Amino acid sequence: MSSFSKTKMNQVVRVPERGKYDKATIYPIIDEALICHMGLVQDNQPVVIPTLHARYEDNLLLHGATTSRLIKYAQAGNPVSVSMTLVDGLVLARSVFHHSVNYRSVVLFGRGSLVPDEDKMRYLEVFTERLLPGRWADARVPNEKELKATAIVSIPIELASAKVRTGPPGDDEEDMHLPVWAGVLPLKPQFLSPQSDPKLSQDISVPEYILNYMKTRT
Repeated sequence: MSSFSKTKMNQVVRVPERGKYDKATIYPIIDEALICHMGLVQDNQPVVIPTLHARYEDNLLLHGATTSRLIKYAQAGNPVSVSMTLVDGLVLARSVFHHSVNYRSVVLFGRGSLVPDEDKMRYLEVFTERLLPGRWADARVPNEKELKATAIVSIPIELASAKVRTGPPGDDEEDMHLPVWAGVLPLKPQFLSPQSDPKLSQDISVPEYILNYMKTRT
């Protein structure tokens, strides 16, 4: 299945023409976003928690301490909603009312389950490589104590939708004559020069895979 069904839960209502339901649009947004926000209800109190994530095929992966309330909630199979947003630019209109941002966002829904102990190491490699390709083979892998203290939850993505805004401002026709600059101020995340740990040995240089990764993100 290359697209998600459109239901009352995941359908984009406000400006529906910006809604996308195909995996070819949704999955790259999930993969590019560094942080997601998971919504949950605990003791009748809505809570939204930011956390790292990774995608493995049609599953969203979350990891954290075994004592984490987010992990405990998700691993219990409770319904969750997770969102992530990429901002691509400020949209400056002639009218303050029509100012906006160009963005790509995803909201997804599912129910999680705890990854078995024997699969933890494999999924932690997925997490690490998702954060920085090449890092897993270079750094020390988790020991038994660290594995025991870590839980990983896999959430099959049951429903999802993306909402995407691109292009120039949408001013009203009667404002087009105003002597006000209008357009888009593009925005792009940028990696700066690596900062070595002050305690790092002087003979250890920045790995090539980090430098190469930086080049792909500029």
